[in-house]
Amino acid sequence: MSDVTTTDLYEVTMALSYLHEDMSGSATFSLFVRDLPAERGFLVSAGTEPALEYLSAFRITSADVGDFASALHRPYADVAGLCGITFTGEVRAVPEGRVMFAGEPLLEVTAPLAQAQLVETFLLNQVSHQTAVASKAVRSVLAASGRPVVDFSLRRTHGTSAGMQAARTTALTGFAGTSNVAAAVRWGLPASGTMAHSYVEAFPDEEAAFRAFARAHPGPVTFLVDTYDAVRGVRTAARVLRDLRRGPGCAVRLDSGDLGALARRARAELDSAGLPEVRVVASGGLDEYGVDSLVRSGAPIDVYAVGTRVGTSADAPYLDSAYKLVEYDGRPVMKLSSAKVTSPGRKQVFRRPDGDDVIALSDEPGPAGAEPLLRTVMSDGRRLFPPDTLPEGQARLTADLEDLPADTLLIRDPRPGRAVFSERLSELTSDLSRHLRSD
Repeated sequence: MSDVTTTDLYEVTMALSYLHEDMSGSATFSLFVRDLPAERGFLVSAGTEPALEYLSAFRITSADVGDFASALHRPYADVAGLCGITFTGEVRAVPEGRVMFAGEPLLEVTAPLAQAQLVETFLLNQVSHQTAVASKAVRSVLAASGRPVVDFSLRRTHGTSAGMQAARTTALTGFAGTSNVAAAVRWGLPASGTMAHSYVEAFPDEEAAFRAFARAHPGPVTFLVDTYDAVRGVRTAARVLRDLRRGPGCAVRLDSGDLGALARRARAELDSAGLPEVRVVASGGLDEYGVDSLVRSGAPIDVYAVGTRVGTSADAPYLDSAYKLVEYDGRPVMKLSSAKVTSPGRKQVFRRPDGDDVIALSDEPGPAGAEPLLRTVMSDGRRLFPPDTLPEGQARLTADLEDLPADTLLIRDPRPGRAVFSERLSELTSDLSRHLRSD
């Protein structure tokens, strides 16, 4: 089963009809997020690179056609016209790591109509999920105020593919590592992990467990100290580390209870044992809200490990994203459905040094001093640049965050950033809307 068939059935039925009607004109589809989720002041663009990989390799094979025919309960010959279709179009996209707002195109696809339609589902899936996770994850980085944050989400993400995407997108937003070994190897990320409560339970007592773990791992170790009693566990860990002279780089991890209070007790115990260099790691149901509360309380926590809530973007697990036709065969088009009105025409997004972003038509020059965010990354079905690296995306995000107003960066009750239409786009939208409503 190929990625080509990882699509909604109606993409196939529409493409077949387009071919039957000889509708092969150039179509532009715009992918954007209608509204920001609650408690989000901005989005972080992500998923573009996997989307471009997919488009570069897109080719409908005979086996794919057979699968389509099976799903449609029709003879192979009825859908054979799809065989051999490749993606030959153009893509204009916002690079990964850019801060974006509601209504702004994250990417636009211009290709023969059937091609542009067939890739809709996969593109929406990749960009929507990864942008949602990235937009959640960056908030944990902001909340941690310079302390390292690590991804522990794999075991509860919605499938292993989602876990790989979570590790990648959290790295994009500045996470210091991931527990996901496959992701660490694939993208060159620091791998991070300690031990489970089951490991401690398998030994007669905590001290035996800690000493056995240290024997197996001669470098810095992290002991999970709250299997039975956290304070006693910290004392045991301190004794073992002091006996083995293994303080530098080592840590104790707290995974439950009142993390702020326990971190203070742990820090005091470690300091009194002459181990000020041993760090305190906190985990256990954390996301940006928990991290923010702990940091604001002054809890002496050195590293935050976040998992389920961030990897699934638990408080906003989806984006109200759309992939809408905005131009066909040179004719601007729009949707007028209630609460889902779209704007016509190919777009550009301009970022002004001071003031709201401007969504304009693609052939507009833009405001003086403004930066265009969409760039052409594919032409004639071929990529124009080498794939972006995660450090490049991180650098973009860092720069964009520095330019955001402080109230847009707030973890609680942020003021969402916004974009406004250019005068020409507003006029086109108004004129076309009146024309369509009068028909």
